[in-house]
Amino acid sequence: MKNNRIRYILTSLALPLLGVSQNTLSISNTLDLIHQYHPIAKQADLKVDLSKAALMSTRGAFDPAFYLNNEQKTVNGKNYFYYNNPELKIPTWYGIELKAGYENNYGDNIGSETTLGKSSYLGLSVPLLKDLLIDKRRSDLAQSKILVQLTKEERQLMLNDLYLDGASSYWQWTYAFQKQLLFTTILKNAQDRLSFIKQSFQSGDRAAIDTVEGLLQLQNIMNLQSQAWSDRIEEQSKLSNFLWDAKQQPYELNESVQPDSIWLNTDLNQILVPSLLQVIEEASVAHPKIKLLNFKSDILAVEKQYKAQNLLPTFRVNYNFLNKGYQLANPIGQSLYNNNYKAGVQFGLPLFLRQARGDLKQANIKIAQQQEETKQVKLEIENKIRKYYAELVALKNQQLTTSASVDNAKKLLDAEFQRFEIGESSLFLVNTRELKYIEVLLKSYELKTKFFKTLVALNWAKGSVY
Repeated sequence: MKNNRIRYILTSLALPLLGVSQNTLSISNTLDLIHQYHPIAKQADLKVDLSKAALMSTRGAFDPAFYLNNEQKTVNGKNYFYYNNPELKIPTWYGIELKAGYENNYGDNIGSETTLGKSSYLGLSVPLLKDLLIDKRRSDLAQSKILVQLTKEERQLMLNDLYLDGASSYWQWTYAFQKQLLFTTILKNAQDRLSFIKQSFQSGDRAAIDTVEGLLQLQNIMNLQSQAWSDRIEEQSKLSNFLWDAKQQPYELNESVQPDSIWLNTDLNQILVPSLLQVIEEASVAHPKIKLLNFKSDILAVEKQYKAQNLLPTFRVNYNFLNKGYQLANPIGQSLYNNNYKAGVQFGLPLFLRQARGDLKQANIKIAQQQEETKQVKLEIENKIRKYYAELVALKNQQLTTSASVDNAKKLLDAEFQRFEIGESSLFLVNTRELKYIEVLLKSYELKTKFFKTLVALNWAKGSVY
């Protein structure tokens, strides 16, 4: 039993997906089909794939990069300059950049700051203040990782809404099917009764008016049965909107497919519903909307950390070990001992820091807004749970009471018909008892299907439909 999902309520039949070889469709099969083939479910998966692709793109900021600068100038046979400078740069997590390269420079007009001939270097650039703890690349990567988790919760929210609509349509179709089946049975009884009355009239045991009364009841049942058939076709078409096959083609239910009938014999007293406080507690931890908002808060926290770093001045140290020629054997030792190096620092600080202070203030305001939104969403979720929980309890009690009423109405109908057969009652009373029995039985079906619909809605409010 996992998260009190609808799956534990009804036993799933071994029905091939959309094969309908048994001509029976269960709620579990329906949700499976929606999950695997519905276009909205596919869209939800693609949304997660898109965030993963964005994460891959963000990781590219840490990829090593190779550069080649090759430039030369010759005029009237005079070689002004020739530059050939391949370079490899390797960014690291802590903002330190490593680089290595070769230089091959010659010509008659090379600048004095450029090393003539062949040389090599191995260098690094280290931030000591701004960008030391976090920089743009690390901020983007951290947010992209969180965004993947966030889109998974968005996908679950989309699927939950889809499951809720699909399950609701399934139970409406189930009720319409059972309603038509009932009137089909009642219609057969009315036809048999009219035939019995006609035979009794012909033998002189019944008055002619009884045949009119029987015919009137039959016509009434025929109209009800016709309307029930129309309602079933309508609900069948609505449910078909949620069914697709493996080839991504819409699947149209036909009249040969019928809903699973296990629910008719399900005792609602045997369905274990957790306590209200337990449901609320589970939702406060596992509801996709709350988890989504928590991920948004995490993204804003990363953004705030990055904005706070921008208050610090830029102070970066650059150092290159140099070596003459292309020989890299022990380059560091040679550079240190021979004083072959290129070094420098970079410092920068906006005098008023208005942009950095404004960005940080905006980040704090966004976090405060997110906290208020989270409070409101938690309250709305809790209220929805309370609403559906109360409705579920009420429907359960009403259905159990109505179920007892069905038994009593059936006893009254049978007793009235027995009295009619021995001449102690009228056909009018029999018909009245029959209509009352139909009314109570349909109410029982309606309450039971509403109970299962509300159970799905309660799981939806909790955040775990399927």
